Amino acid sequence: MPCTIDRLIGRRVWDSRGRPTVEVEMHSSAGHIGRSSAPAGASRGSNEAVDLRDGGPEFGGWGVNRAVANVNGPISRALAGMDATDQSSIDQVLIEIDGTPDKASLGGNATIATSMAALQLAAASQGLPLWRYLAQGTQVSLPLPEIQVFGGGAHAGKRLDIQDLMVVPIGARSFDEALVMAAEVYRIAGETMADMHRLAGVADEGGWWPLFDSNEEALEVLTRCIEKAGYGKGQVGISLDIAASQLGSNGRYRTNLDDREYERDEWLEVLLGWVRRYPILSIEDPFAEDDLTGMQAFTAAVGDRIQVIGDDFLVTNAQRIISAAQQNACNAVLLKPNQAGTITEMLNALQAARDVGFGTIISARSGETEDVAIVHLAVGWNIGQLKVGSFARSERMAKWNEGLRIEEALGAGARFAGCSALPVKISSPE
Repeated sequence: MPCTIDRLIGRRVWDSRGRPTVEVEMHSSAGHIGRSSAPAGASRGSNEAVDLRDGGPEFGGWGVNRAVANVNGPISRALAGMDATDQSSIDQVLIEIDGTPDKASLGGNATIATSMAALQLAAASQGLPLWRYLAQGTQVSLPLPEIQVFGGGAHAGKRLDIQDLMVVPIGARSFDEALVMAAEVYRIAGETMADMHRLAGVADEGGWWPLFDSNEEALEVLTRCIEKAGYGKGQVGISLDIAASQLGSNGRYRTNLDDREYERDEWLEVLLGWVRRYPILSIEDPFAEDDLTGMQAFTAAVGDRIQVIGDDFLVTNAQRIISAAQQNACNAVLLKPNQAGTITEMLNALQAARDVGFGTIISARSGETEDVAIVHLAVGWNIGQLKVGSFARSERMAKWNEGLRIEEALGAGARFAGCSALPVKISSPE
């Protein structure tokens, strides 16, 4: 049944860093409402959809008055009278009236909030939670979580060169059990760092803000905390987000902690050494977005054993995913709705990843809101893996808790993706 869009309301709200962002509330002629807000990343690929910011002195230049005005002006006029259940047509209108390759005219923050609000309105018009609306009666599974324990890089004042050190509970048999396992490691890590006098608070995504002397020390401590929590290699593994574009370009990488510059081959050996010594099962952006050769070399060396994720390298773009597969440059993709700018473009990227056999992970951003829609996307579209930050801060916990509610709603029929979501064979205990 069609759901006619009656009006849009764009407003300024605030993200988890206390910065302005865009929220869109979409109303149907029948009185239904869909609402969504745009997150923002600190570590951004150069080819992703751009946030439209006001510049100037107000809010340090982070204002969104122009993006909000675009929602209340040209976007509202263009979408009035359209059917909210026709997502592809709505998103195509947004793409056309923006007219730029990176959403620079309307702002990716305006377009993704609008696109998601339409999806929420469509689900509301049918009286369904978003995940059920997306599933359309097909069987779904709860995603395998990646949960940050230590924050680094742009998320923690570059106190570590590695941006995220995460745990992946591959031995869990349910989403609930996965969170329990991660919670234990997170708690023990905080206590351990406090005992070591290495704790400086929490980072942007809720992970512990570390005072380690080296990246290697962070890996050693995290491995020790996993073991102290009582988990072996087949139960909890480590996932790293190197965010290597923050470390260099043109095949050269500089780390802050050891104040050293590495050539591509030297950096490759550093990463391979970590893989040999620690229970690492996934690495995101091990080389910079402009370093295809580095990505290919790393994937060739480890791609049959661990997940190699493209984030800045792929920016939730279907064509880039297809090209990366043809060039054997990674085996998994991070999907960020605001990176694409519309839900349809993100869905195209998801389908491209499935067509080439990539692992898929849907991800929040470091500047988040309380919006929990990505959990519904993860479940309804069986994306397989979910990354929303750490096990602290309400904008993160709202998403983990939403997953628990969905698992409960599924009851005895609930399925958990577990380690089968990874594009490589990982053994987990019975």
